[in-house]
Amino acid sequence: MALVPERVLSIQSHVVFGYVGGKAAVFPLQCLGYDVDVVNTVNFSNHSGYGRSGGSKTTAAELNDIFEIMEHNELLMPTRLLTGYIPGAEALSAVEKLACKLKHARPGLVYLLDPVMGDAGRLYVAPNVIPVYREMLPLATIITPNWYEVELLTNIELNDISSLHRALEILHKHYHVPHVVISSIPLKPWLAACLPPSIRPPKASESRLLCIASSFSAPPPMTNGHTTRIPYSTVHAQCVPLIPGYFSGVGDLFSALLLAHFHADETPETMHATPLSSAVSQALTKTHAILLMTQAQAEALPEEDRLPTDDELDRENPLRKTRRMRGRELTLVRGQDLIRGIGITHVREMMLWDGFWDLQ
Repeated sequence: MALVPERVLSIQSHVVFGYVGGKAAVFPLQCLGYDVDVVNTVNFSNHSGYGRSGGSKTTAAELNDIFEIMEHNELLMPTRLLTGYIPGAEALSAVEKLACKLKHARPGLVYLLDPVMGDAGRLYVAPNVIPVYREMLPLATIITPNWYEVELLTNIELNDISSLHRALEILHKHYHVPHVVISSIPLKPWLAACLPPSIRPPKASESRLLCIASSFSAPPPMTNGHTTRIPYSTVHAQCVPLIPGYFSGVGDLFSALLLAHFHADETPETMHATPLSSAVSQALTKTHAILLMTQAQAEALPEEDRLPTDDELDRENPLRKTRRMRGRELTLVRGQDLIRGIGITHVREMMLWDGFWDLQ
């Protein structure tokens, strides 16, 4: 819960039906005590996973007009900023300009930037969005890229522990991002082999996803006139079981919960925890609980609403896919007690990855 009255400015996509973008973020933030001002970067009927969708994208001119009127009316007063899906470079530049202005007016503004660009090697924004996101990174308090988005931002293919070191070093030292959270990382064999026993899953055969949180701290004093090359960030990680099936809006929900639970000035109760790892633990736990509830709801639907994916049959009968997607929308309203922490009996604590920077 927000400990003092706080206001979030959320700038991301909107759908009429379902829970992605702002629809997956605003309600959880409100459940946790935040007032939320909402700017929609797109207005679509539903998310693209349905195969058919309609609507419009908000232009840079329209965004600038909204921001200007809000400023003139003295309505731009967030203590926290959340940005998500913004498909075009011009619109993203308008958001960058606003973020600069807000940070200048309130240096303590907590800005969570989710650089939504693509997933699993597929880009779903215009390519010219990438350099704008790189320009925006120094403004952020926290960023929440997925595996592929880290590669896009850093120009480093993540295929071993050294490349992961380099990517985090670039984000922390070159772009000056204090807090980096990489979510939903496929637990590849090389990555699993690097994990300490406290984090490594007991059964390598089970499909798992890894979440990594890295908080940068100032390097230690020079020894013999030399400093180490690597940044001394504190790294935490945790594995979660992969829930089978197609879900949308999961990253949007996770980022909102992370922003809600992040309190930089609080001392975590858990040993070896940081404000970031503590917030990620809450976000990870609640997101996973919502996904389990969503999966259970989907499995209880009539058979015609949960037919397996078949590209040929889906093309012949588009409603076949529509019904399947409809049944997998996040159960946010039904799961609002989980969002508030009611019924959560066990928190998936992010574990300290001791020796992370010593791995070769």
